[in-house]
Amino acid sequence: MRLLHIADLHIGKRVCEFSMLEDQRHVLSQVVGLVSERGVDAVLVAGDLYDKSMPSAEAVALVDWFLESLAATGAQAVVIPGNHDSAERVAYASGLLGRQGIHVAPVYDGHIEPVRLADERGAVDVWPIPYLHISTVRHYFPDEQISNYTDALRVAIDACDLRRIDDEGCLVRNVAVAHQFVTAGGVSPERCDSELSLGGMDNVDASVFDAFDYVALGHVHGPQRVGRDAVRYAGSILKYSLSEWRGRKSAVLVELREAGVEPSTELVPLVPLHDLRRVRGPLERLISPEVVDASDVSREDYLYAVLTDENPEVDAMARLRNVYPNVMSLEYDNARTRAAGIADDAAPAADSASPLELFCDFYEQQNGSGLTEGQLAAVTEELERIEAL
Repeated sequence: MRLLHIADLHIGKRVCEFSMLEDQRHVLSQVVGLVSERGVDAVLVAGDLYDKSMPSAEAVALVDWFLESLAATGAQAVVIPGNHDSAERVAYASGLLGRQGIHVAPVYDGHIEPVRLADERGAVDVWPIPYLHISTVRHYFPDEQISNYTDALRVAIDACDLRRIDDEGCLVRNVAVAHQFVTAGGVSPERCDSELSLGGMDNVDASVFDAFDYVALGHVHGPQRVGRDAVRYAGSILKYSLSEWRGRKSAVLVELREAGVEPSTELVPLVPLHDLRRVRGPLERLISPEVVDASDVSREDYLYAVLTDENPEVDAMARLRNVYPNVMSLEYDNARTRAAGIADDAAPAADSASPLELFCDFYEQQNGSGLTEGQLAAVTEELERIEAL
């Protein structure tokens, strides 16, 4: 069985006030093409379908087109909401969509029902695990000891029957689709500026997924494995922050084998309509014909420009955009900025402290003691809710 794993679509997102809708349609067209070209049986969409909990009409129309296009290929699709989504809105018409092979996770009610697929080796259960808060799991399992996100996910997964036998008497293979911040052996996956950091309080240990043959993760925007090859973040479909300019985007093509055997994985590149790149140098050189004509940077790419001129140039952004119309950001790297502590080759970013860390520091300064465990969980969930607005 071949699965195509994508995540973090963030349909409707704007980057530096540039709408990504056209770019998103371009990449999603490639995803639909891959389904037919590579013989994909099911597409796994691991959360953050939208960028906001109340998406625009244009964003909803693009998702509608994408899901309809997937259904037309004959492949199945399993879609879960992420922390940016409204689970209720994503689940709208899920019963009707399910009859077309588009299986959308319902709002979590303490029970997760798998999507049953099958190939020549037998049955495969795909478990759509929506983004979960600690308080949500506690509500449905009041007798369980749940003190952190690892506990919450372990309890939710333990409630799933992962030892099923199919009609042929074979052990059913299990695939999880989840949207959490998963770590392995205390090592955190690499993150970028476009992701909300909650100071490590949202960590889920990868061991909770040990029973699954493949784990399709969303939430972290860089493609990477977590602990073992079969636990993977697909990464976002586009570069959604300036800190990602060096990276490449891809979808994960997964080929399932027998139960208990690691599946094979292949990162299939997703080619953007406009790449996000960095250009660096004096203004006059960057806009000179010899540089513009010789560069491998398309004039239409999204650019993060770093000027090395010692003195700020008049109308620098306007002059750059006369040549490169999609310049997103302009920074200076010179003696003055280095003296001020702005590191060379650093993308613009907020203070390195996360919102949760800043709040915890402020609370302790005001009250002389840190947050209690309950307060910390409440603040964490409120920050996540605000980020999704």
